[in-house]
Amino acid sequence: MIKKMVEIRWHGRGGQGAKTAALLFADAAMGSGKFIQAFPEYGPERMGAPVQSFDRLSDEPITVHCGVTSPDIVAILDLTLTATVDVTAGLSDDGIIIINTPLTPSEIRKEMGISGKKIFSVDASGISKNTLGKEIPNTPMLGALIKVSGLLDIESVLEDTRKKLEKKFRTKPELIEGNIKAIRRAYEEVKGE
Repeated sequence: MIKKMVEIRWHGRGGQGAKTAALLFADAAMGSGKFIQAFPEYGPERMGAPVQSFDRLSDEPITVHCGVTSPDIVAILDLTLTATVDVTAGLSDDGIIIINTPLTPSEIRKEMGISGKKIFSVDASGISKNTLGKEIPNTPMLGALIKVSGLLDIESVLEDTRKKLEKKFRTKPELIEGNIKAIRRAYEEVKGE
């Protein structure tokens, strides 16, 4: 049986853009005709505090209106969260983990003691430093998610994201181009096992 709804949980720290990544993913999904929900969950709202955001994606209307407790995919924007947050909570044995790190998936598996699950890694921080001049891993992680999940078409996501960023950063074309490059690079560079 094919699962009708896919749930994604984003883990990050305040200021890393987990909420923005979930919203950009949702906007792109909606633009491709999918039904979508995107919402954040905040603890203390301060820079560096752990935050979570969520997406639900379906080809049919979504009637569930509660938190995501059994995600199909977990995207981790900050490796240090794995020491204090159970980032794999509720993730099934065939679930997918995408993590921002220069480490390989097998190094992550060993370091975190994970068995089962599909693990993917991408140096989203390094990519964002290179393309944007600062460490904001959210758009590269979006690119990795698009590649790993196969849920959306990369060209449609890039086009939709460009439109959204043009509204917000009209006077900063370098930010728009940097984010588009970051998404594409992470899409091409994500590694899995």
